[in-house]
Amino acid sequence: MFRRLNRRGQSTLEYGVLVAVIVAALLAMQTYFKRGLQGRIRQSSDDVGEQFSPELTTGTRTVTSSVNSNEQTVGGDRPTSKTDSTQSQNKAVDERTGALSEETWR
Repeated sequence: MFRRLNRRGQSTLEYGVLVAVIVAALLAMQTYFKRGLQGRIRQSSDDVGEQFSPELTTGTRTVTSSVNSNEQTVGGDRPTSKTDSTQSQNKAVDERTGALSEETWR
């Protein structure tokens, strides 16, 4: 009778030790899980790109447009009209984006 209780107690003790080992292993790995998660968050923020300062962003935009139009109406029994049109547009954009590290806080 004591042998049977002893084995049941031994089995329960083995399960308890197994659970304790698993918990200890998870606690030891907790630091590595945190570092891995922080690394992924850092990589995601680096993928977004370098941040810029709105105060240090300057831009110059030059737009040149010219339109030439000639209309000609020829009379007679059947009047006809002729239109010649020439359009051109040039754009020049120059922008400088300052880094956030260049900004001075007031």
